[in-house]
Formats: sequence, C-alpha cells, structure tokens
Amino acid sequence: MAGRRRASGTRVVVAVCLLLIGLVGCGGRPATDSARAEVQSLLDRRATAVLDRDETAYLRTGARGWFGNLRAMPLADWSYRLTGLRRTGDTAVADAELRYRVRGYDRAPVRAGRTLRLALSGGHWYVRSDKPAKGSAEQLWDQGEVAAVRGQDSLVLGVGQSETQLRSYARLADHAVPAVAQAWGTEWARHVVVLVPGSLSDMAGLLGAPESSYRGIAAVTTGETGAPAGAPADRIILNPDAYGVLGDTGKQVVLTHETTHVATRTHTTPSTPLWLSEGYADWIGYLGSGRSPSQAAPELRRAVAEGRVPGSLPLDADFGFAGDATELAQAYEGGWMACRMIADRWGEVRLAEFYRAVGGHERRAGAVEGAMKDVLGTSLEDFTAQWGEYLRAQLG
Repeated sequence: MAGRRRASGTRVVVAVCLLLIGLVGCGGRPATDSARAEVQSLLDRRATAVLDRDETAYLRTGARGWFGNLRAMPLADWSYRLTGLRRTGDTAVADAELRYRVRGYDRAPVRAGRTLRLALSGGHWYVRSDKPAKGSAEQLWDQGEVAAVRGQDSLVLGVGQSETQLRSYARLADHAVPAVAQAWGTEWARHVVVLVPGSLSDMAGLLGAPESSYRGIAAVTTGETGAPAGAPADRIILNPDAYGVLGDTGKQVVLTHETTHVATRTHTTPSTPLWLSEGYADWIGYLGSGRSPSQAAPELRRAVAEGRVPGSLPLDADFGFAGDATELAQAYEGGWMACRMIADRWGEVRLAEFYRAVGGHERRAGAVEGAMKDVLGTSLEDFTAQWGEYLRAQLG
C-alpha cells in the first residue's frame, strides 16, 4: 500500500506563492514611472501574443523561451501584472504576477509569481528570460512541451508522456468523475484537470517542494480549502514513478480518491480533520473496487491481529509524510474504516451530510462532536468505541 500513499489537497494544498518585492530592491536603483509603464506595456504585448499563438509578435518582445511548450494548452486568459522593477543600467529584473485560465475548466485565474530578466536595446525593453519567482512553483510548461488530451469529463496535460499514456489517464478520470458525483452529489464542476509531469523531480517542482516530500506518493491534489465557487479549478498532479507502477485497480482508486478532494473542496475547511477528508476520499475511491477491508487495510489488520486496536481516531499529525510509513498507512486506513462504518450503520447519505456538517463548523474545536450529535445522534466517545469494535469485527 505504500506505493499508493498520496497527499490530499486538503492539507497538502500547494498554493502558488507570489513573491511581492518592492519597487526598490538590492542590486538596482529605483525604476522611473516611465520605465515601469514601458515594461508593463511590454508584458501586455507578450501576453497578447501568447493568447493569439502569434510567435512572430511574441519574438518581437524578446526570447522565445517556453512559447512552443504552450501550443497544446487551451488558454482562455493570460496576463501579467508588474509588481516590482529593479534597473541596473541597460538591464532590469521585473517581478510580475501571471494570471491565466484554462479554457473550459478555470472559472477564475490561476496566479503565479514570475521573475523576468530584461534588456534595453534601441530604446526598447526586451524579455531575456521568464521563470518562476523565488518561492513560487514551476508551471508545467516550464518543464517542457505540454501535450493535452481531452476526456469526456477531464483534461489531462502532460510533459514527456505518450499520447497513449495520457489517454489511459483520461479514461480513468472519466470513470472517477461520475463515480464521485453519484456518491457526493452534483454540486461541483464535475470535471478535473490532471497534470502528468515527466518525473518525481518535476512533480516536486510543480508543488514547489523538496523531491523527498513526495517519493512514493502516487498523486496530490492542489487547491484552496473552503474554496468559493469562483476559485480556479484544482489540479490533480500525478507522480509518474509511483502512480505508474500501480495496477489498474490501484490507479482507479487513487484517481477517484483525488477527484473526491476536488468535489468536496468547498466543504473541506480548517474544521475538517484529515481522518475525515482522507477517509471519505478513500471510501469513495474503494467503492466498486471489490477490495475487502483486510485487503485495503493490511497495516491496520496486522495491528488488530496483534491486539493493538487504536484507542482514538487518527490525528492530523499521523498523516505526515516524513514520519513512519506504517503509521501513515494506518492513519489512512483508520480514516477509511471510520467512514465505511458510518456508511454501513447510518447510510451513505448521512455520511455525506456528516462531512458537510463538520466542514460547516466555524472552528475545529467541537466540529466533529457537534456533527456527530446533530447528524449521527451519537457522541465522539461512543463513536470511537463503536469504531474499535468495527475494526475487530472487520479485520480480526
């Protein structure tokens, strides 16, 4: 099961960090208002060229860079907002906020911090390079030419992947979307954007995190917890190393799990514990898989067999990827079994109501207890005792 472990978008939400640097910075003198206006105009022309797929116009603004990598991406918007400019003679460094939307998927712009190096020639500014700002994640096109495959309910974007491989992922995503909608409901976008980088290192680049943080993690969902309806679409990012070695069932479970995070994002808030968000995603992921509790929860089954039945529901800290792999597996399995018990004893509809009730609480303290009382008619103490007996009955 270690090869299937992955991070959720709930707590491992990877927000793009925009580095806002003042107009006066080290290594340069204050830029004049006219220079800032000229550079903003340059960025506007460059953005228009990207949207128009006009390479000639793009090259008039400077280096070609990654322009060709965007050819397959369906873009609805692309713009830069200059946030800082530091000039040294005929060169300058510009800090900008890039905003872009993928057509048909993003209801609001994705924002990314970019650093552009500029040169002045013949009285005009030109772009020499355009890269992620310090502290900001890479974008897929920074890593190579992007290939795009549209499914019925999905858009799969990949670098260094064959079209056959990307189509297989689109089929899995197209199966996941209606499966999640049937269990959770239809009040969400009901489509997903899946990113498939070329390697684990590239996956880490897209997340702006060390490679070691995601080794063995099959997939991650990024997004904004408690996101409003106008938020950009979440991104499901696959680790081609870990995801690629899974069997067909494992791949489907993982992608359905991550799609559940996309669907539940609006109702997943700081009040939602990880055992619930991850357990619910696993519960939907395993629906129809044919996996029994003993098959899907081997680490927890081993603990129960040794008389080590957990005395409390998993804590958020138990889901840390830097910790013990066995404890991490048990945390995921424990959350899944808790949600499975609710579905078995209270019904699938009540499970979804419980999830929404917890996320709708104003703060973490009392959220689970209040929802258990209001939706399930039980207390946390009684629920935990029932969960322990359920583990013994299902895994013993």
